[in-house]
Amino acid sequence: MPINFDFENVNITEFGLGLDSPNRGFVFVPVDEVVQKSLVEMVSFTKTQMQDKASSMATYQPSEKYASIEYLTFSINDPLVQELKTLHESENVPEDCSAFDNINQCFAYFVKLTDNNQQRITAVRRSTQFKTLIKKRHRLVQYVDNTLKSLEETVFKLDNDFDFIIQNDLIHILRPSGLEFTAQLQKAIMDAVPANIASIASEIDFVNFDSISQYAQNHPRAARYIASIKSQSEAINISQDKLERYCEKTNVVTNIVDGKINLDSSQIMGFLEVLDRRRYEIDLKDDGESEVYRAPSRSRVTS
Repeated sequence: MPINFDFENVNITEFGLGLDSPNRGFVFVPVDEVVQKSLVEMVSFTKTQMQDKASSMATYQPSEKYASIEYLTFSINDPLVQELKTLHESENVPEDCSAFDNINQCFAYFVKLTDNNQQRITAVRRSTQFKTLIKKRHRLVQYVDNTLKSLEETVFKLDNDFDFIIQNDLIHILRPSGLEFTAQLQKAIMDAVPANIASIASEIDFVNFDSISQYAQNHPRAARYIASIKSQSEAINISQDKLERYCEKTNVVTNIVDGKINLDSSQIMGFLEVLDRRRYEIDLKDDGESEVYRAPSRSRVTS
């Protein structure tokens, strides 16, 4: 679903910071009309960039490796982004006029917009550039009374666009790394391993997932594969016979114990690559030797 918002008729513009304080969270900060206008322009430009890439839009998958800029979407209802869902839906974000006193703890800034038709969006940006000028304050000068003087005030720099925009049930992503940083997806993915394993195991009851769960809780790449398998519903209707045969064809060693597939720790990544559709066989040579490859990125071919 495309972003539907009237940028020419914005009723409410609310700016805020994400602070990594002892109680990590988001707060509103008052801004004047000039800054509000700049923020609206940033969001509009972000949407324009997304529209330019709409033909290649895809669903965000935790196991994929993305370029710095790609247009992706992700459900706001996914447990991995619960913090962002709360920010977008909350009507009681606290205001903190002293938030800039803790600017070194700022991990992101955001704006919430509402137009005349009551369409609401939330746009978020990692605060790296926003805080850049703080350390350069005394190298910034202004021309006052025919003299160059050092700028003593604390200065911040808005970016040209946002990393992602939230509207309704979707996160529209322009910079995947920005989403992953702001939402702390690495930590969320690691924390979600037990729940994701339980969900997958309910679909594939002929696999012993104990060793896989233990392994993934200490290996982020494995945890990302598991999150992707779960979020893409890739474990539904898996045939045990076909899975065993494909593992054998792609050099993943399995052991059958009491009718269940068991895996040594050295085979777990290969097995997850099979479930996540990343491990494949090519047989093109006359000598009969097939080749097995690992796909760092993949998309389904439909035609």
